[in-house]
Amino acid sequence: MKRLEFIVNPVAGIGGKVGLKGSDGEEILKKALELGAVRESGKKALVAMNILKEAEADIEVFTWPGEMGGDICRKAGIDAHVRGSITPGATTLEDTVRAAREMSALGLDLILFTGGDGTARNIMDAVGTDTTVLGIPAGCKIHSGVYALNPKTAGKLLVQYAQGKVKETKLAEVMDIDETQFRNGVVQAKLYGYLKIPNESKMIQNLKSGRGFSETASVEMLSHYVADEMKDGILYLIGTGSTTASIMQKLGLPNTLLGVDAVYNRKVVASDCTEKELLELTENYPKVKIIVTVIGGQGYVFGRGNQQISAEVIKRVGKENIIIAASRGKILSLFGSTLHVDTGNEEVNQMLCGYYRVIVGYEDMMMLPMRDV
Repeated sequence: MKRLEFIVNPVAGIGGKVGLKGSDGEEILKKALELGAVRESGKKALVAMNILKEAEADIEVFTWPGEMGGDICRKAGIDAHVRGSITPGATTLEDTVRAAREMSALGLDLILFTGGDGTARNIMDAVGTDTTVLGIPAGCKIHSGVYALNPKTAGKLLVQYAQGKVKETKLAEVMDIDETQFRNGVVQAKLYGYLKIPNESKMIQNLKSGRGFSETASVEMLSHYVADEMKDGILYLIGTGSTTASIMQKLGLPNTLLGVDAVYNRKVVASDCTEKELLELTENYPKVKIIVTVIGGQGYVFGRGNQQISAEVIKRVGKENIIIAASRGKILSLFGSTLHVDTGNEEVNQMLCGYYRVIVGYEDMMMLPMRDV
């Protein structure tokens, strides 16, 4: 029987939908709540634990109280050993470190944690490479290679691990960025160390990678094409990233590199929008399209860095009104050339599955499948 520790960072990803581009720090948490942000990491953790329930006979679960794990285990019907204490609604990174460190001392087989890059750093600080770990992705920014593709896949991988079908481990990078610079449009990912994870590459997301010099011409051409194809009378929601920033540059418009802007008749009508603002825009404009790119090295289209374009926003706009643009080099570098989606809503994830025409140059397209696993 495998002995598993389960830890949830309750505030992971809370700044995403309200456009704060991160959740690190008490001030950001306070601002996120003031903007109406909702804690969603527990919901994502529950998806994984509902699947892990299948292997209940093969696991023994230890967790922390309340929103750090106990509540989720109870909802999933998993009989867990609850240890330690927390202050409900006021957990900190120190709680994550303490939970991981104390549980690791019990000699457990694996630590399952829910969060983002900051949480991965907390786990690394607590256990180093002594204990096997696996992350359930719930943060705004996930550059690290220690997370499953999505919560559902995390559950499936854990079932295989519990049943002895996945035995080998490997070291994976823990990456993080400076959120202050990130909010100013500067992305500088830094390697902080390594964690030991189950060695199942098809179920683990890759490291996020940046744009290489050879991609510049491809981005230039696809940006021209997308800009030329944009029609009057349609509201375009322009997603995050340097590729979409290039499209805005071709339009001669200001751009929020790491935010979502709205363009109508080639004019910016709203900048750095929150989920709430995007939902209001979809009510006020009869025709809406979404323009997004692909995260290099990972293949995510939704659910990583653009949580403002939430499941509800996507439902209102419609799958048929999604435009995806990415350089050919970025697409070819993806494992299996497959796109991924992780909106946090299983119904919308399933709706988005299928084949998409991805713009990789001027009148140059590639057909790629999008999956939620």
